Formats: sequence, C-alpha cells, structure tokens
Amino acid sequence: MWTPPISSNMNFPAPLAIMAFLAAAAGLFLILGTSAIAWFARKPKLARACLLIVSAGAIVYATLLFGFSLASRTQILTRSQEKYFCEIDCHLAYSLLDVKTEPAADVTHYVVTIRTRFDEATTSPTRPKEAPLNPSPRTVLLIDDSSGHQYQPVAMQGTPLLTPLKPSDSYTTQLAFELPPSAKAKDLRLLITTTPAWPDLVVIGDENSLLHHKTYFAL
Repeated sequence: MWTPPISSNMNFPAPLAIMAFLAAAAGLFLILGTSAIAWFARKPKLARACLLIVSAGAIVYATLLFGFSLASRTQILTRSQEKYFCEIDCHLAYSLLDVKTEPAADVTHYVVTIRTRFDEATTSPTRPKEAPLNPSPRTVLLIDDSSGHQYQPVAMQGTPLLTPLKPSDSYTTQLAFELPPSAKAKDLRLLITTTPAWPDLVVIGDENSLLHHKTYFAL
C-alpha cells in the first residue's frame, strides 16, 4: 500500500504509522496509569521502572518522527506528475491539469484545474472492489515562494474535492485565486495537502508532521 517511487504525502507506510501512533498512545496511558497506581501503593521501584519505560518509548517514537521528517525533501511536481495521498487501504492521486490567468487592475485572477483520481492499482486486496471512498478533507493553497504569502481559493467550480469515488473514477475541480500583481507566476507553487488536524503533527512520516517537507506543484 506504499511504494517509495511515487510522490506521496507520506514517506513512511501509512498503516504502520497509524499502528505506531495508536500503540504509543495506548502504551503511554497504560504505563502512566500503572506508575500512578504503583506510587500510591508505595512501590516506588515499580513506579520508576514505568517512567523509564515511558521515557525510552518516547525517545524511540520521537526519533522516528523527526528522523522521517528530516529525511523528507521538498518536491516540485510538473503537470505530468501526480501527488498520491494514502487513505490507509488505497491511494488518491491529484494532478494539476491547467492554469489560467486574468490580469486586472488590482489583482491577478488565477484559475487552476485539479484532477482527483482513485488509482485502482493501489487498492488493498481486502477492500471491496466497488466500495466508494470518501476523500479526507483537503487544503489547497497558492504559495508565493518569494514572499512566503499563502492564498486561499475565493471560488470553486466543478466537482467538490470531498465527492466520493469508486476505483478508477476521477473528476476535475476548478479553483479560483486572487493574487496581487506583484506575485510572479514563476514564484508560485500550488500546495494540495490533507487539512491539518490532530494527530497529524505526531504521525510518523505524515506531510503535516513536525518539520516535514511538502510536495508542491509548479505553475
């Protein structure tokens, strides 16, 4: 379900990342609870042993989290390339199909056309072949590399990005942005990412995790 050669929002297998997070969270609560009980039961050695286990586990998890974040690299994709998003047992692929500009007096209108595709070749054997997939919420931004400014869409046409798909289905969405005339097309990058939410910041290999680099589309 995860292949390194593709451009993805993950650089660590998503199922393993989710399992590692759940195991870490469950282990944390279990061992801290045991430590508290041991402390009140006047068993300080057991309490200290539990705290040492928690500390060791936290160090291992933090090492993996920041290790995969620091190992990630900023990628700039062209219009012929796709960015994959892992939905645990399948992948959605996003690509930038077209960009139109309309200069005006005070702003420049950009209309970008995005394709969303359910790649049936990435479907897990355990997933029903005709089962629809509800995409995770996506955030789409135009980012000016020269200034660091981020611009959100002001209008949308076509198929909404949260529309469910079946394997091999695809649809297009047009998003409109308004940028100041000072923003140069050569400095603009399109970012499509999963809308940041808990616990993305602490999921190993997730594009939204701490210090992780992003994958953009060149305009």
